[in-house]
Amino acid sequence: MTGKVSPMRIQILDKEYLVNCPDEEREALFSSAEFLSGKMKEIRDSGKVVGADRIAVMAALNMAHELLEQRGSRDDQHHDVSQRIRLLQDKIDVALNNGKQLEL
Repeated sequence: MTGKVSPMRIQILDKEYLVNCPDEEREALFSSAEFLSGKMKEIRDSGKVVGADRIAVMAALNMAHELLEQRGSRDDQHHDVSQRIRLLQDKIDVALNNGKQLEL
């Protein structure tokens, strides 16, 4: 259950925003704002993108790309583990079937 929601001032790319935030999520919001601001400063300082809106879009695209890569990596790991489990199950089935045949 969420607690009290109150306004919080955050700063992104040298601009201040007032955002309503549950008290228990203030630290996470502050960290997220710092992370986003850092990404936007990197893009701005590269000199390749001009304008706060374009910088924000490029930062969002870069962060979305990183997130999707991480998800894909996790999905690949999950697939590998699932495949290994299936192979082990097959080996167990074969061993159990061979054991039953020997018992007969």
